[in-house]
Amino acid sequence: MKYWLVKSEPFTFSWERFVKEGTASWDGVRSYPGRKNLREMKKGDQVLFYHSMEGLQVMGIAEVTKEAYQDPTTDEDWSAVDLKPVKALKKAVPLTQIREEKKLQNIYLIKQARLSVMPLEKTEFDHIVKMGS
Repeated sequence: MKYWLVKSEPFTFSWERFVKEGTASWDGVRSYPGRKNLREMKKGDQVLFYHSMEGLQVMGIAEVTKEAYQDPTTDEDWSAVDLKPVKALKKAVPLTQIREEKKLQNIYLIKQARLSVMPLEKTEFDHIVKMGS
């Protein structure tokens, strides 16, 4: 199993909307590193859902339910995966707290902040979840 973080602007697709809808096609990613990461996701992988642009915080945990397929929003060679919400964190974990954690200094959210789909080590994933409990 692998661990990931995906980013969404809450005014476009919020955690609350994700929970209400119960599933989402994670499409529209238009960067080569993001596409590579989507293609590496496997069914059952765990995913942190992060509000970007507004809020700047990890909201909850999702799971990959369908592995990479052709992004339905384009005819070009881009990929999408399906995700489902698993659970909200008891308290959102803001980027400011993540930046203060020595154990999290090497995550892509800090090192390569523009990446919309990024891998996490299990220890990093677990640490963020613990921060939100």
